[in-house]
Amino acid sequence: MNGAVDGALAGGLAGGARVLAYGGPPAWQWSDLATSWTFEPVVLALSLLLGGWYLAAVRTANRGDGARWQPTRTAAFLGGLLLWIWCTCSGLGVYERVLFTDRAVQVVLLLMVVPLLLALGAPVSLLVRSSPEHRRERILRALRSRPSKVLMFPAVSTALLMAPPWLLYFTPWYEWSVSSGVGNLVLHLALVLLGLAYFWPRLQLDPVGHEYPHLVGLFITFAEVIFDAGLGIVLIYGGHLVAEHYYVALGRPWGPSLAQDQTWGGNAFWVLGDLVGLPFLAALVRRMVVQGREEIKAVDAELDARFEAQAAQDRAAGRPEEDEGGMRPWWLDDPNLKHRYGG
Repeated sequence: MNGAVDGALAGGLAGGARVLAYGGPPAWQWSDLATSWTFEPVVLALSLLLGGWYLAAVRTANRGDGARWQPTRTAAFLGGLLLWIWCTCSGLGVYERVLFTDRAVQVVLLLMVVPLLLALGAPVSLLVRSSPEHRRERILRALRSRPSKVLMFPAVSTALLMAPPWLLYFTPWYEWSVSSGVGNLVLHLALVLLGLAYFWPRLQLDPVGHEYPHLVGLFITFAEVIFDAGLGIVLIYGGHLVAEHYYVALGRPWGPSLAQDQTWGGNAFWVLGDLVGLPFLAALVRRMVVQGREEIKAVDAELDARFEAQAAQDRAAGRPEEDEGGMRPWWLDDPNLKHRYGG
């Protein structure tokens, strides 16, 4: 289908906004999301390779001495790959260069949902667990390197998520992505990579160069909601048609007008961009709860060890053992809290 679009546009774009005979897919219907398919060889090949590697690495990790790999992580990673394929090969891919709304939905899914699912699969942690010892050290050193820390700095990773949609719609990038097969492929790959560069350090399921408080991720998410709303408003009410020459040359004889299509696309980007932030917030809050429980367990274990050591000293010295309830409160010895309580 995309080949027909390329052929129909070859002369139209060269001659300005001249309308040619339409050579794209038929009028869009909801059923096309499941029944219409195209072929995106690079995304399909990458997804199959990554999926095969992930399953093989899970089997290797489960044969080791550590805990078994969580099935939910495997489901998230494979789900992300399947969604990537669906976004580019289903009806969404068939109409991605025909309808502005279709492309807007695809941009949100590729930038925010596919990378989130892939990051929830913790592929770097799996790579570390399934690698030989000498390779693990190299991987961890690379993650602690200066370029890695710069990439994962909150301001940098946030810019990698917020800037691409604005650059896409207000630079020649958008028209290149719809008028060129190479540009279309670059978009399919670049959005997923940029989204991963954001979700990986924010979720902190995988090893990162420097850990930041999870509250930073919450504040960034609220800022991202504002940016999505701002872009949606500009697309809806800005009065400028994105890639107007391209869509006029396409000569689509069915469906909404160019202005109406962009209005629907702006609304879709705005609403979906806010909705897909909810799973990330849920994952972030869950991560905060799990991490809090782990910290509580670590503190309890340290206190128990202190009590056992003191009890052993008391027994050795012939003194009566101190009751655990009478031990000095831990917060009086904590370096971050003792100054508040006179410790």
